[in-house]
Amino acid sequence: MVFGPLFSKEKFWLEPPSEKLRKELEEELKLSGADLKSHAWYHGCIPWEVSESLVANHGDFLIRDSQSSSGDFVLTSRWEQKTLHFLVKKTAVQSSETYTRVHFSLETEAFDSLPALIHFYVGSRETLTHWSGAQIQQPVNRTLPLSYLETAFRTTAATPIGHQGASDGSMSGEEWVCPRRTWPGPTASWADLGAGWTEPSSSPCRTSRSPSSSRSTSVAPSPSPSRRSDTGRPLPSPSGTIHQQHLDQVSASDLVGSCYTELYPGPQSYVERLRAEEGTSPGVEPLRTEDGNVYFCPVVETVSCFRPSRYQSALMHKENKPLQVGILRRVKELLAEVDPRTAAKHITKADCMVARILEVTPEMQRMMGVTSGMELLTLPHGQQLRLDLLERFQTMAIMLAVDVLGCTGSNEERAGLLHRIIQVAAELKSTMGNMFGFAAVMRALELPQISRLEQTWTALRQRHTEGAILYEKTLRPFMKSLNDGRESCPLSSTTFPHILPLLSLLEKSVAVGDGPEPWETVEVGVDVVMFHLGAARTIAQLGGIYRSNAETKLQGFQEQADVLEIFLTDFQMRLLWGSRGAEENQALRFSKFDQVLTALSNKLEPPVRRH
Repeated sequence: MVFGPLFSKEKFWLEPPSEKLRKELEEELKLSGADLKSHAWYHGCIPWEVSESLVANHGDFLIRDSQSSSGDFVLTSRWEQKTLHFLVKKTAVQSSETYTRVHFSLETEAFDSLPALIHFYVGSRETLTHWSGAQIQQPVNRTLPLSYLETAFRTTAATPIGHQGASDGSMSGEEWVCPRRTWPGPTASWADLGAGWTEPSSSPCRTSRSPSSSRSTSVAPSPSPSRRSDTGRPLPSPSGTIHQQHLDQVSASDLVGSCYTELYPGPQSYVERLRAEEGTSPGVEPLRTEDGNVYFCPVVETVSCFRPSRYQSALMHKENKPLQVGILRRVKELLAEVDPRTAAKHITKADCMVARILEVTPEMQRMMGVTSGMELLTLPHGQQLRLDLLERFQTMAIMLAVDVLGCTGSNEERAGLLHRIIQVAAELKSTMGNMFGFAAVMRALELPQISRLEQTWTALRQRHTEGAILYEKTLRPFMKSLNDGRESCPLSSTTFPHILPLLSLLEKSVAVGDGPEPWETVEVGVDVVMFHLGAARTIAQLGGIYRSNAETKLQGFQEQADVLEIFLTDFQMRLLWGSRGAEENQALRFSKFDQVLTALSNKLEPPVRRH
């Protein structure tokens, strides 16, 4: 057998699809999400040559059928000017005596379905494999129905000659696939693709001739055949590297605009027609277009953006225990060294990154379906962002409380630390306009384990009178007014609005405090809820202003890596719960740590026993 020619404009040029084909594609994309045909990033049995021509931009990806391993799938992606192919591993898992499930994976993470795998890697921006460092960002969507692609690109696997799978299941660009028939000439029509092809010779796949020249390229065989496990699946190559072997080369000009999805513009695309039918066809979800490409509905994220088990820190080892003394000491030193305004800027930078107010790329916007995290958190598919923000809020408050309770020196030393935290809260409120960070710091100060330290608060009033007055007369009343809906922040200076009540309303199952919320009292309940829901509608529309305000306030700001790190949630989770416990159940983590805080507080100032 011989290989068909590599993809080129002359060989794979397809004429505009008929109305029938457009309608078939529409019907495929309307199918249930459980049906792989409904996902436009799935291209079926297209040859690897064609897949490489489609992923033209950094972060592009698609899924296709493997031509060398029947029934398997290949993820083709473009990353750092290289086209990569990853075999999606399928593993049968016996869940009961009569039922077997199939898991899909690229490396270590396993998923119940191929769409779940794609949504995870797009939503979390995790690397596909450790060795490649590649990520997938935007899908390349098919514009022809799978039924037609099956007819046009039907292939059969050739015998692998010296082809070794790269490490962790990835594949080289050459899959050693031979076309069932030789391709017709450049002037062939659609009908020519379905009939009249000549059978290739049965000689081994050793050479390939360029479509544009008589030059041949020899393929040197590998010293040994492909390594396979007992199940027949290719094993990683000893070298652990990927080999991009191409039987022939095509110029960059041939690749530009040359793909089977390139269609001549018609009077009305199927996307336009879907939009036109939107009012009369309930259940048909209109597809979005941008620059001529078809995009999905927003990605529903189901995995937290915090991955403490994979977090690499300059301040702690890969494995660490909860509340490790050396790390706690370094955190205290950094908090003591940095001035309150600089600390507030670092907190604001980290807060705005998590909330997707700052550094939101076009790919992230397409993935969210909106332009800002402030809008996303008000929508149903923004639940994971809401949960992440609640996690950050709680973890920040606990870390600051630990910093105070872990100070085993004199009351005066703890009072000095309280004073510094109060100054940071004031900077977050007034200078940075970061109400989220302000609320987290205030929560730390209002925790019962902190507020009960009477001797420490007395020392604060004696030695840092202005700080005590600032906290009791300004900051606490302002925080209460925000929660009660009696106070709002000036838009011109706000970088991160007060969203905590909204998060608590929408994610009621995640507790953010010990006492009742303001809306849980009969007197003000409905009014407070209505205020915060109304504020949410406004917040959702002002993401651009918050971003602009944050960029202005952080302009020229030179972050310090160590200081920024202690305000990152991944670091704080590792510090508080250790490398093993950081990803345990959230409710369990918080419940256990509440007991730890109580024990630390009672050790500093034992409770008075009343007789």
